[in-house]
Amino acid sequence: MGTLFHNGTIYTMASEGDQCDAVYVEGGKIVQTGTKNELQVLYSRGITNTVDLEGNVMFPGFVDSHLHLIGHGEKLIRLDLSKMTSAEEMEKALKEKAQTLEKDEWLLGEGWNENNFIDRKIFHKLELDAIAEGRPVLLSRVCRHAFLANSKALELAGITSETPDPAGGIIKRDADGEPTGLLHDSAAELVKKVVPEVSQEYLNKALKTSVENLLSLGLTGGHTEDLSYYGYVERPLKAYKNVFAEHGTRFKAHLLVHHEALDDFKKVKKDYQLPHVEYGAMKIFGDGAFGGRTAWLSHPYNDAPETSGVYIHEDDALLNLIQKARKENMNIAVHTIGDMALLKTIEAIKKCPPLDGRDRLIHAGLVSEHLIEEMKNMSVSLDVQPGFVASDFPWLIERLGTERIPYAYAFRTLLDEGIVCAGGSDAPIEPVDPLLGIHAAVSRRKPGEDHEGYVPEQKLTRHEAIGLYTYGSAAAISQEHQRGYIKAGYAADFTVYDRDLFTVPVDDILNADVMYTVVDGEIAFSK
Repeated sequence: MGTLFHNGTIYTMASEGDQCDAVYVEGGKIVQTGTKNELQVLYSRGITNTVDLEGNVMFPGFVDSHLHLIGHGEKLIRLDLSKMTSAEEMEKALKEKAQTLEKDEWLLGEGWNENNFIDRKIFHKLELDAIAEGRPVLLSRVCRHAFLANSKALELAGITSETPDPAGGIIKRDADGEPTGLLHDSAAELVKKVVPEVSQEYLNKALKTSVENLLSLGLTGGHTEDLSYYGYVERPLKAYKNVFAEHGTRFKAHLLVHHEALDDFKKVKKDYQLPHVEYGAMKIFGDGAFGGRTAWLSHPYNDAPETSGVYIHEDDALLNLIQKARKENMNIAVHTIGDMALLKTIEAIKKCPPLDGRDRLIHAGLVSEHLIEEMKNMSVSLDVQPGFVASDFPWLIERLGTERIPYAYAFRTLLDEGIVCAGGSDAPIEPVDPLLGIHAAVSRRKPGEDHEGYVPEQKLTRHEAIGLYTYGSAAAISQEHQRGYIKAGYAADFTVYDRDLFTVPVDDILNADVMYTVVDGEIAFSK
């Protein structure tokens, strides 16, 4: 009982330009590649279905190596502020949303980004008070490392001028010491704790909406971290059970487990062994993000010399978390955007190296020659986000200065040094479409811009860029011998586009349409 895929351009990704004529699949695995005639003769008794690719172009299944599946679904069903290009537009959207809410209902929004505004305006709590008309407000910045709260939300959270900054967070204050409503990193947790929990039905809907959207964009899987944001760990797990077990969704979800959720997760893990769902490394946050100047740098920010960012854990605390992971025979996945956060994480891993597999360094936004040399000799993979190049430049040059900018999102250097890199979006922080990431990795510029690219010497070839989302994502979870290529014995996961990403003009990559998304040999999405 197998399927023969034929009559298209099929890239195996085994080497640059390598192709095959047809692929025979059985039981969710690739049995053999070859010509259509060869495979028809060899497997005449097994072929029960044929898929005519009709001249379209097939790749190994694209996998997003770092995103938040439920969070992406929330962005799709909540107020999305990420595309707002002015403070006035954002204010109008918030006012309209507020009018749809009950008197005491929270006004929640996702993705504001002051760098999209000409005046770089950040709303004050009093302005949000006027917009919300007495309702509490909490708005997440695009990076999810900064939040805006109004007076009512701060009151409910008990945040006053006397409230100290929590470890790993900053409560922004005015000249009189009064909170302005801007909260960085862990400071936002004080408000999040008083936001009413969303319903189980909401989580189910968000996850289902997210996965359906990802399949339509050609993604056959994603590495996600969802288990610590929605109350008790069983709430998001029940959503996964609903979508993957009860609805039979075909999409390969690899879940990281946040260190704060680990103990509770261990208690219930046996009840959530679900089809197409696997569990991976322990997730740890090491710092914040460039946008809010909370990424932890070894030297101060070029445009704010009074700060070098925020660290989340003291050295001993970070080491203790890694040791806890090792006792559970787990790898770690650490969010490290700044070079100092990366250095501290490397130092801790060297004291307590992985027992097996690869640890994951998520983002690695700023590196140095020393850090690269260290990583070359370690069992690590990097989760990189090419889309950050398009979203963070040119303002990132202001943040880091011209001396450091060659080491920001240095994908070319990292691959040249033999470091395993996987490609992700960090959705909902950035758009999830892998074509945006591939385009950014190849062009180092925003869609529609006409220049040689930001730090053009860090451009990737198209094979390397596509490889981030195929064999790179597989290698990040030590599955490069089972996934990420079109070879005999590998998972039959395929992404089929209407045009050849290797040969079309670079900007035309963004116009490619997904024709099929295939998971374990079964069509999960068809245009």
